[in-house]
Amino acid sequence: MRFAAYSRFHGISAAALACALLPVGAARAQEGAANTAPAGENAESGDEDGAEIVVTATRLRGEVDTNVPPIVELEERDIAAYGATSIADLLAQLTPQTGSGRGRGGRPVILLNGQRIANFREMGRFPPEAIRKVEVLPEEVAVRFGYPPDARVVNIILKDNFASRELELDVGMPTGGGYSALEAEASLLRIAGPRRFNAALEYARTSPLTEAERAIIQPAPRAPALPDSPDTAEYRTLISRSEQVEGNLTVTQGLGDEGMGGQLTLNGNLSHEVTRGLSGLEQIVLTAPGGAALLRTLDTDPLARRTNTDNAAFGAGLNTRLGTWQLSSTLDTAMSWSETRSDRRRDSGALVAAAANGLLAIDGPLPALEPAGYDDARSRTYTVDALTTLVGQPLTLPAGPMGLTLAAGLRLNGINSRDSRNSLGETKLDRRRVEGSANLAIPLASAREGFLGALGELSLDLGGGVENLSDFGTLIGWNGGLTWRPAERLSLQASYRVREIAPSLTNLGAPAITQFNLPLYDFVRGETVLASVTSGGNPALLAETQRDWKLAASYDIDLFDRANVIVEYYHNSSDDTTESFPVLTPAIEAAFPGRVTRAGDGTLLALDRRPVTFAERRASRLRYGFNLFGRFGTASAPSAARGEGRGPGSLTNATPAPEQAGPGTVAAPGAGMRFDPVRFAELRARFCATPEGQMPDLTGVPEEMVARLRGADGQIDPARVAILRQRFCTGDGAPRAFDPAAFAALRRTLACGIEGGVPDIASLPAAVADRVKGPDGQVDPARLAALRERVCAADPARMAAVPTPAPAPTQGGSGAPRGGMMGGMFGGPGDGQGRFNVSLYHTVELGNRVLIAPGLPELDLLAGDAVGSGGVSRHRVELEGGAFRDGLGARLSGAYASPTRLRGSGLPGSSDLRFGGLATINLRLFANLEQQRWLVGEEAGWLKGTRLSLRVDNLFDSYQRVTDGSGTVPLSYQPGLIDPRGRFIELELRKLF
Repeated sequence: MRFAAYSRFHGISAAALACALLPVGAARAQEGAANTAPAGENAESGDEDGAEIVVTATRLRGEVDTNVPPIVELEERDIAAYGATSIADLLAQLTPQTGSGRGRGGRPVILLNGQRIANFREMGRFPPEAIRKVEVLPEEVAVRFGYPPDARVVNIILKDNFASRELELDVGMPTGGGYSALEAEASLLRIAGPRRFNAALEYARTSPLTEAERAIIQPAPRAPALPDSPDTAEYRTLISRSEQVEGNLTVTQGLGDEGMGGQLTLNGNLSHEVTRGLSGLEQIVLTAPGGAALLRTLDTDPLARRTNTDNAAFGAGLNTRLGTWQLSSTLDTAMSWSETRSDRRRDSGALVAAAANGLLAIDGPLPALEPAGYDDARSRTYTVDALTTLVGQPLTLPAGPMGLTLAAGLRLNGINSRDSRNSLGETKLDRRRVEGSANLAIPLASAREGFLGALGELSLDLGGGVENLSDFGTLIGWNGGLTWRPAERLSLQASYRVREIAPSLTNLGAPAITQFNLPLYDFVRGETVLASVTSGGNPALLAETQRDWKLAASYDIDLFDRANVIVEYYHNSSDDTTESFPVLTPAIEAAFPGRVTRAGDGTLLALDRRPVTFAERRASRLRYGFNLFGRFGTASAPSAARGEGRGPGSLTNATPAPEQAGPGTVAAPGAGMRFDPVRFAELRARFCATPEGQMPDLTGVPEEMVARLRGADGQIDPARVAILRQRFCTGDGAPRAFDPAAFAALRRTLACGIEGGVPDIASLPAAVADRVKGPDGQVDPARLAALRERVCAADPARMAAVPTPAPAPTQGGSGAPRGGMMGGMFGGPGDGQGRFNVSLYHTVELGNRVLIAPGLPELDLLAGDAVGSGGVSRHRVELEGGAFRDGLGARLSGAYASPTRLRGSGLPGSSDLRFGGLATINLRLFANLEQQRWLVGEEAGWLKGTRLSLRVDNLFDSYQRVTDGSGTVPLSYQPGLIDPRGRFIELELRKLF
């Protein structure tokens, strides 16, 4: 945050700051804590009795300070429109905006109030009502926080004061029936400035879904069966039965006097999960002496798999200042224990021999066989991940300050596994990784700083890192990038990255587990069979080398409330990649012959699907899309009176209510305003150049400001003009220093940090005491409470550590000034209007080739070759949007993938496979019951804070249709096997106290 003050005094005293923070009317003081902005973010001028101080903030506390514009910014009302139940749920809905087309990395990097977190568990369960703002930033920003540039950055800015208790119940089932899912959660959250406390308990249960409940057609048996044989589909699960309980606790505490020493966060998490799946019934073929054969089922006791998994995790994070540098140190530890017991097949050799010798009728009763016991696979994994980053600005160049990020970390992880089916005994793998990296953000040109201004804003990022792994040796990486903003609305980026990475220990050493009777499609023979499949780790994997290019452009469009268009090009090149075992095509079988087991007649019996190494991968893609936000309906009268919306020539993108700010107020971001220092300088020069007592030229002065200069008769009031001129022209207009000692003293006087504390009014500075008095000269409790709330909610550590430049505002990637966003599309009191947004992205695969091993032909994944479960779609589309008004909301998300083709072997019986295009739509409807007057009347009562939601995943019950050359669907590609859930309906009841 950058804090600038314009005052008639030569410095900002604690009294002056408090005066600036104090709201004018008692109505403002009555606002709830959730809507109260802290000091430095929502600073307002005094009341209309002649306030002499205007405090402005050009950046919301907790925003990421970068010249790279956000892809999307969401304010409170934006967030409310999503109907999310938690931060995790909100991010899931924002996947089109937070997803990266780079093809690397995973989930986005998450920051909290502009700072690193130890793990997502710290805040994933926070209710979205606790969020003040969300920023989604490009991958290039990640390196400035010590992360690799392969994932977008999401910055969550929390409210400074918030408290809630939450109960949530979710019940769902597919329209096709067969199984159900239940989730119940209870949580508690309290945010009080630098202190946070969150506790959550969650229970989830899923019933099993069998192949019979999806009418799965079984492969042809190896021999005729008895008419009354049991249906094996009833004993093979598509979705296992599962039950899970999880508890999470997070505590954040401010350090030092009044939290000025930084923050310390501790997090703990425990979970226990039990799953049980079925692998079918045991069957044997009995052959009589005459050669007649019959398929017999031993009994109806299915082969079962039972897995117990326990997880324990602990995290800690420290964020503080070292002079003007920001220090962040995180520790994340996790341990997991897993045990899988798989029933063994019984020895039926004696039955087969007895039938062959005529001692057992092949259609007669079968004698019972003793249980064979079970195979036991156990694994224990642990991770200790510590990382410290130091971020600062060591030099000031002609184009601005140079940023430097230093990071150093230690990671310990290991896996111990044992499988009773493995004759090698226990597998134990441990890894130690020591890493260090540095990244420079170098400004090359800046119109704001007056250096090579014709180029606009141009900066260079250079970074590199090294890591030493105990099992792979030293790996290196480096990256470089340019960010250029030739115009305020246009941003261009180019980056290149080289990195060496090692396979994960799970890929190297996970225990080998074999599942029986899984349907597999054999491309060589063009048939579906039931085969044994082995999964686990492969210790022979190699280190991978990645080389990636990215070119991107973002342009803000003056459309509706805000909109932007994004175009991105990616080119990825990798050597020695670690891959899941691909679909078994003839080329794959030729490359890995030892992974396939066939009978004498060529029938596929078993497949080893443990990971493999590919020699090369090359891919390029183009991704483009837009984000659009707008509103509909007619604004209510109170909203119009507040002057919401942008007017021509405005200093800000919204204005506070006249009763909230006196004439001359130039900034009140929390009330919807955003300070513009360039416009401020222009107006200041105009007013100060006008001789005292004369009327300045008001042409181009914002309408809201002119309205405040009018008297009761509607004419310009010279007295008000004189007051505004005095405010503009008194003092030198330069930023003043923040006095942390005086501010800390004021916080003590106001009993900050003491729940139920009573301010010491007698010790208040005289200027502050005068400002909390009402017209009768007595202290106004409402004004005093508002002052205490704002001062106590401020972040003194940031205010004390940040210098006081007067920068120009940064234009956000969503078409609104950074931090303003029209006062928050859904921020502030309801204006009677509805809101809508649409995000649409299209990805075009330009090339995708794989070389499995030297000497083998290169595979073109866009032309019929495959290494996964199918070909690679050339076109992919992502859609997310919705509308919200008066507590009623609807969200729609969708995805489309174009058809692909998989070439067969060309041998007799084999044919090509066509994977049809797939379009899925998800719908979410929700209602905030307390806002439905037809239901609750004037008082919400027990329905206050209650939301009812209906979610429908895969609204049109779509599935990918796979056919062979004759148009027939292979058995292993039946819809019930591809997507067992199908259309899924979930009802959610949420109560927020």
